Amino acid sequence: MALFSRSKSEAPASAFDAPTQTLSDISGAYTIDASHSRLGFSARHAMVTTVRGQFQEFEGTATIDTANPAASSVSVTMKAASIDTGSADRNGHLVSGDFFDVETYPELTFVSTAVSKDGDDWTITGDLTIKGVSKPVTIEFESTGSATDPFGNTRVGFEGATTINRKDWGLEWNAALETGGVLVSEKIKLEFDISAIKNA
Repeated sequence: MALFSRSKSEAPASAFDAPTQTLSDISGAYTIDASHSRLGFSARHAMVTTVRGQFQEFEGTATIDTANPAASSVSVTMKAASIDTGSADRNGHLVSGDFFDVETYPELTFVSTAVSKDGDDWTITGDLTIKGVSKPVTIEFESTGSATDPFGNTRVGFEGATTINRKDWGLEWNAALETGGVLVSEKIKLEFDISAIKNA
């Protein structure tokens, strides 16, 4: 499911109830449950605070093979126009030509190219495509449990994060501050909280 090293931007795992582990082997084909997942990001604003956002519309699939992790794979598509930072004005700027240019580039995608595993930690390398530019990114992520929900779905969870430089994908808009520095950080942290349902 990859995209994804454990996210440390929120409360530590110990702040929540202990995760469940109902599956001895999580191998199988899965579909990301967008209603219980988050594909988010955070950036520094004016170099004094962190602004967070997420994509509200996305879909993805994954194949997990614990015996042969290299045979695992993931593919995720995000709708660029669904970006939400809690500010209509900021959202409008992000979907404009200054940033995502959603009229020309309506989707962002991630497709894995390599997968490895060490205990409960997975390392995924894949191609992240933004505004028609594809660049490789490598993300470590952690399996956070498995469960059977009240509706009979078998679920697995993952958490992770990685940091990219947005300019590598042509997201170059910025404004200089009189006090030095810039309005929006070039480094962006990508954050992932994933719940995936095993295909029947």
